[in-house]
Formats: sequence, structure tokens, C-alpha cells
Amino acid sequence: MTTATMTATGPTPARRVGPVAALTQTATLAWRSLVQIKHNPWELLDLGIQPIMLLLLFTYVFGGAISGSTGDYLQFALPGLLVQNALFYTLSTAVGLNTDITKGVFDRLRSLPISRTAPLSGRVAADALKQVWAFALLVGFGMILGFRVGTSVLGVLGALALLVAVVLAMSWMSVLIGLKASNPEKVQMFGFSVMMPLTFTSSALVDPGTFPGWLRTWADLNPVTHLADAIRGLLIGGEVAASALVALAWSAGFVVVFAPLAVRAFRGRA
Repeated sequence: MTTATMTATGPTPARRVGPVAALTQTATLAWRSLVQIKHNPWELLDLGIQPIMLLLLFTYVFGGAISGSTGDYLQFALPGLLVQNALFYTLSTAVGLNTDITKGVFDRLRSLPISRTAPLSGRVAADALKQVWAFALLVGFGMILGFRVGTSVLGVLGALALLVAVVLAMSWMSVLIGLKASNPEKVQMFGFSVMMPLTFTSSALVDPGTFPGWLRTWADLNPVTHLADAIRGLLIGGEVAASALVALAWSAGFVVVFAPLAVRAFRGRA
């Protein structure tokens, strides 16, 4: 009887933690995701192989037809491919979350006295850091092919910072998909259904001026268009501020809408 009473009235793990503790827990779980790379180093190559193949394909197969020369198209397309690759990699975030959930990893994390958002934000933060590697790899390979930065080192760093910031925000949409889908295969199906139209109906790979009027109107609103234009301006020169501000505004909207929905979906799985 005494034992039962002590168990019933004993202290329970706190469900609310302070912001500093939440940041610490997020960093710890992000490190957990990064450490896994040493057990699967091919993951870093996976981040580069597909975008490099797409860069070669679009440059040498379609580049001449689109821009008249492969060199001109490489200058135009590489910033767009950086954006496309970064957004598609957010689907890996969704797949990783879904896999952890189906394997019961999150059930163990949920039993700990940690922030409810830490498992989600930790995964998002870790995958954002991996984006740095993918960015450097694609830019480096592009320079081997003939791509030339027309600005400065600060421009390159600014492009990386803007890309990571926007991708961090848009990752919450992928997180929600990962939490709602029943298995990793459905994550990829739903994710591609969203990312394909976003990236290919933008200025990432072609000039939207060639689109039909109704599609050009959407392209002008598309957040990927503004992100691609800003990254292009930071890397090769041109207008940056207006496109970057619109991309950041869209990013704030993604966080406001999808982050609470993702946290609610995560809590709903308890």
C-alpha cells in the first residue's frame, strides 16, 4: 500500500521547460542526427550525387536549347539548382522523422522530461547543417564545369545564409508531412507532389517570361522564384533586396502556419 501511494504521489517529469533548456535539448538531438553520419558516410555523398547529375543533365542536354550555350545556362541554372536541391532535401527530413516514429524512437523521447518541440527542431536543425555541405559541393563542382561567381565571398556566404534560413522555415511543411504520413513511401509521394510544382513553375531553371500568362502570374508569386532570384543575384550579380525580402516573408508565413500544426500533430501521436 505504501509503495503504491508513493508511486501515485511521487514527482512526475516536467512537461514544460524554459527556452534555454529547450535550445540545449534541440542542440543535443541535432547532434544525435549528425553523429549518425559516421555510421552512414554515404549520406553525405547522397546529398551531392543527385544534384550533380541534374546539373550535368540540364547543362549539357537542355542548356544549349534553352540559353543558346551550355556556359550561359550553367551561370543561370546553378543557383536555381541549389534552391531545388535544398528544398527537395527537406523531404529527407520528413522521411527521417517518419522512420523514427514508426521505429518507436519518438516514443522513447516523449517519455523524457524534454521540450515537445526539441525532437522536431533538432532534426530540422541537423538537416539544415547538412545543407551547408550540399551547397559547397554543388558550387565547387559547378566551378569545375565553368561556373563563375560574379560577386564576392560575402555574396556566396550571403547566398548560403539566405538559403539555409528559408529552407529551415519551409522544412516545417515537410515535418508536418512526415508526421501525418503512415509510412516513408507516402512521405515521398506527398512530398514530391508538393515540391515538384513549386520548383518547376518558378525561375529556378528557366525564365518565367516564356510561361503562359496564367502560369507566369503564379511564378511571380511563387516563393521559390523569389528565393532563386535572390540567390542568383548574390552569386552572379543583380537585384537582391526585393526578392530576398519576399522570400523571407514567405518563410515567416511557413513557420507561422506549419510549425504549430507540426507540433500539434506530434503531440497528437502521444
